[in-house]
Amino acid sequence: MTDPAVKVENLWKVFGPRASRIPGSPEGELSRDELRRTTGCVSAVKDVSFEVQRGEVFVVMGLSGSGKSTLVRCLTRLIEPTAGEVMIDGTDVLTMSESALRDLRRKHVAMVFQHFGLLPHRRVLDNIAYGLEVRGVGRKERHAKAREVLDLVGLSGNSASYPDQLSGGMQQRVGLGRALAVDPSLLLFDEPFSALDPLIRRDMQNEVIRLHHEVKKTMVFITHDLSEALKLGDRILIMRDGEVVQVGTPDEVVGAPADDYVRDFVSEVPKSHVLTLKWVMRPPLDGEALDGPELPPNVVVQTAARQVLEADKPIKVVEDGKLLGVVTDEDILRVIVAEEEGAA
Repeated sequence: MTDPAVKVENLWKVFGPRASRIPGSPEGELSRDELRRTTGCVSAVKDVSFEVQRGEVFVVMGLSGSGKSTLVRCLTRLIEPTAGEVMIDGTDVLTMSESALRDLRRKHVAMVFQHFGLLPHRRVLDNIAYGLEVRGVGRKERHAKAREVLDLVGLSGNSASYPDQLSGGMQQRVGLGRALAVDPSLLLFDEPFSALDPLIRRDMQNEVIRLHHEVKKTMVFITHDLSEALKLGDRILIMRDGEVVQVGTPDEVVGAPADDYVRDFVSEVPKSHVLTLKWVMRPPLDGEALDGPELPPNVVVQTAARQVLEADKPIKVVEDGKLLGVVTDEDILRVIVAEEEGAA
């Protein structure tokens, strides 16, 4: 297995007087409110560890104040961590010199923020090419690259427009294009779509999914929106008060919430849209027919429903030639009925 694209170990960010004494101390074990009351410090990120695999969309989710935006800024030291380790492509970011850190930000990691940060006096093409200009890439070469990216992010025909001539969604496409133009190994998104109208936000989520399939970049995506996290994430990390509550795939978070906090979060999620067959299958009964169709365990219940309901024999759930269980119409209907009762 290859090394992870990002590896974070025991990361802390503490704000306040003599913050460096908090990690690893008895005070560090206090709740956020108790720590503030007794020391005047706030642990925005508290002993966080996780890995992001290459080509993965890793979503960090939590409510306002959970520490998620501070966490993503610590990855490239836009906010200086108090303690811990951040490895990007095998290099410890926390030990980098200023010049190495600038190189990391310019060439290897790109960030997309909620506020687009576009240059209002520059046309779309030059906004997209800006990161390449900072690198010293010549005008002809950077414009050629920017035109490629224009097509990729769906902005063909808008190269000569100024940002204030574009809708919010199109402006965010420019921001996305600017990040992609420098060909980073890692893309960081800090709630990039939270200020957009719901329909535009959905379009931009679909755009991220499409781009991920096309360019295969590793992505860390910050959001407070559970539906967005479930839609985009290969895996999701849920934070509360600076700490990790749970890390898992969307179906693991919905199917096996780590505690009541996560359970409340996912209580209104349509389970059939997220849970896979591995969560609803059961062992075959004695004498039960096992010559029906096969499906893999990672198929979402909603996707499998029609085939299961129309089959006159149990659907076999098979992986690598091994029978894991069976699914019948009763198993599918149990999820769907529970979903409808919860919505009533």
